[in-house]
Amino acid sequence: MFRNLTFTAALLLNLSAFAQKWQPGYFFDTKGNKVPGLIQIGQTGKGPIKNEGFIIYKDNPKANEIKLSASDIKYYVAGKDSFIVAHPPSYETWPKAELDFVRVELDEPLKLYVYQGGSSGGGFKLSPSFSGGFGTGGYGGGGVGISLGGGGGNGGYSTRITYYFGASVGEMSQVTPMNFVDVMSDIMGDEPQVVEAIQKGKFSINKMDNLIKYYKDVKTSHKN
Repeated sequence: MFRNLTFTAALLLNLSAFAQKWQPGYFFDTKGNKVPGLIQIGQTGKGPIKNEGFIIYKDNPKANEIKLSASDIKYYVAGKDSFIVAHPPSYETWPKAELDFVRVELDEPLKLYVYQGGSSGGGFKLSPSFSGGFGTGGYGGGGVGISLGGGGGNGGYSTRITYYFGASVGEMSQVTPMNFVDVMSDIMGDEPQVVEAIQKGKFSINKMDNLIKYYKDVKTSHKN
């Protein structure tokens, strides 16, 4: 009996690992064709094309894996998340690739995007970088990358998260401490309660996750 229980537990763990590794979804190729299947995201290592991010795709659990470079597709959906192909703004470089994917965090008229790249080290820090208010009037200011993560083997690893805003990925600019209040008030302007909280300083760029959750909760409450 114990052997059967152990086998069942191991099987469940393997299935859980598979579910976390592969997400049901689809992508649109450069010709606009929608291709459903299973997608694996957040890849490291060598992709099909130098200096481009990539995903791994297969059309069913038993199929062979295919690496798809960023220039092969327009955007993709994996699980509940949507990702779109983008270049970094002209005043920035990305550590992983010159052409990569950004996650659509808030799909509003003025959208909020997230770029996730790797960096060595650990802990939580704000890394200064240059930002020039790309096509945004008064939204300019000094940029930051938010690093989350901890130590471990090989000197530790952290995930550098940078938030961008824009009507499209072609108009992206970085969300910074200097423009945070104006930008996020604009993005979340359909919820006065949230805008008031932003204006009163209840949120900051290093508490972006909390702000996004609050905004989504408020929106959901008004729909019910």
